[in-house]
Order: sequence, then structure tokens, then C-alpha cells
Amino acid sequence: MNIKSLAIVGLALVSAVPLSAGQKKKKVAPRAMLERMESVSCGAKQRGLAGLGTIWASAGITHVNSDEKLCQQYLLRTDDMEYHVRPTDSKHPVVLPVGQEVEYKIKGDKMFVKIPDGDKKTRTYKVIAMNPTNPPDTSAQDTSRPSSEKP
Repeated sequence: MNIKSLAIVGLALVSAVPLSAGQKKKKVAPRAMLERMESVSCGAKQRGLAGLGTIWASAGITHVNSDEKLCQQYLLRTDDMEYHVRPTDSKHPVVLPVGQEVEYKIKGDKMFVKIPDGDKKTRTYKVIAMNPTNPPDTSAQDTSRPSSEKP
């Protein structure tokens, strides 16, 4: 009896090990730090009768109100790159928490940003600029070369 129970427990353990060892890991999305938000000019909003200028100009009605339109622009910094992005939904942009870590994906000129600690909703942003975080030093390369000058 004792040998049979040991054999059954041993077979159960041996059969359970390969099942737990083959778990697939999820793909980890790249992360960036949301460094700062700026309000930048992204066009002018005009109201008035400027479009009907030829018709209304003869009547003397040429008043146009123009206001500068401001957009949110964020700086996302990774280990390798800095991304300047603006929300694609300019009418109802959501203010992102500055100083938090975000997950992102880039497809073309669009960046899909998700805040894992927040509401976990993916939002679309347009990439305005990409800059390397640490540009290569040209002075370090110049000093490493042997000088070819003859005395």
C-alpha cells in the first residue's frame, strides 16, 4: 500500500511539472516617463464674416474675431529617445498626469499611450518631434583618434 501511494504521488508530481513550466509570458509594452506638458500655438480660430467677404464688404460688414488656439504638447522620455506629442482629439483632450510612467506603441506618426496606474484607456497622439536622449559626442570621437600631424 505504501509503495502504491508513493508511486501515485510521484507520477502526479512528474506530470504537473511540465504543465507549469511551459507558461507563456506576456509581451511587455515599452514604457516612457511623462516629463512635462506645454501649451503651444497650433493655429488661429477665426469667427466672423471673413468667408463671405466679397458679399458683405459692399455693405461694410468686415468684422472678424480671431483668437490664438492653444494645444497641449507632452514630452515623453525613454532611455533612448524623447518624443514630443499632441493629442489627436483637439476638442476634448484629456490632461495626462505629469511625472507618471506610461506605456506606448508607435505606428507611423501616431503614438498610442496608456497609463497603467490610471484608467488604462488607450489614447491616440500625433508625434511632432523625436530627438535622441543622449546624442553621440563628436568631441569624444575626435580625441580617440591618433593625431597624424608630424612635428
